Amino acid sequence: MAALGALRHCRAPGRLRPPHPTAGGGSSSSRSSSSRSSSSSSSGGGSSAGSSRAAAAATAAATAATTAATTAATLRLAALRGLRSWLCGAEEAAGWSARLQRYRLRLDSAYRGSVRELYGPDVAAAFFVLSCGGSARFQGRDEWLRPDARGGCGPELLRLRDLPVVAVDLSGSAVDYGGLDDLARLTQLQHLDLSGCRRVDDWSLARLHTLGASLRELSLAGCPRVTERGLAALHHLRRLRRLDVSDLPAVRHPGLTRILLEEMLPRCQVVGMDYADGLEPPPPPAARRPP
Repeated sequence: MAALGALRHCRAPGRLRPPHPTAGGGSSSSRSSSSRSSSSSSSGGGSSAGSSRAAAAATAAATAATTAATTAATLRLAALRGLRSWLCGAEEAAGWSARLQRYRLRLDSAYRGSVRELYGPDVAAAFFVLSCGGSARFQGRDEWLRPDARGGCGPELLRLRDLPVVAVDLSGSAVDYGGLDDLARLTQLQHLDLSGCRRVDDWSLARLHTLGASLRELSLAGCPRVTERGLAALHHLRRLRRLDVSDLPAVRHPGLTRILLEEMLPRCQVVGMDYADGLEPPPPPAARRPP
């Protein structure tokens, strides 16, 4: 009877309690899988964001480097352009200065023509020398007449019109062939200094033949345009006693030129050139073999 009661109790459907479904376990597994998926997605998103930031930083650095290089190149071109314009301006200014100086010399030459007619060739020559920044000395006077603060000459020049000019210093001036016309009219000029005159050339030296009867000292030191041909034209200066021909870069054979000058002007002391300048040393004598 007890067994039958137990059997009935087991078959009664109302008394049986089914176990809880495994939905809770499935939800937990799904939550774990979703958390894994979310973590994996978040980790993937973080890595992609980091790579994007690195690429953006690299792009920004490349852009900055390109901008800096472009700016440096632009500044360099601007500096070179400015330097070129400055050099062109300086060259143009130098050209204008030379043209203005030549124009001033022509005007002075025209003015000296009228001065020569009124006061004679010596006053006109002295006026030309002073206008070039040089100095002149008249006969019987120890002091040199020099230009005043404005670059001109004072009334003292007119008081010396009865005296001849015996010495002229035009060193470093812009005198050229045309400017020597006034000096060529001086009949008692004894000393002439043309050292450092960059425009004195061979034609200018040929213009000095009219001074052969009086000129005793002549300096041509540092005249870059003087060559052997111009020095050969000095044979007319028979009374020359001293000739300075030092530092003449256009003379190729200074030693031979000195020999030529001493043959042309035997009474003149030639200074500034050595016999050995421009000459090749003789070959050493051949060694003799012992007998």
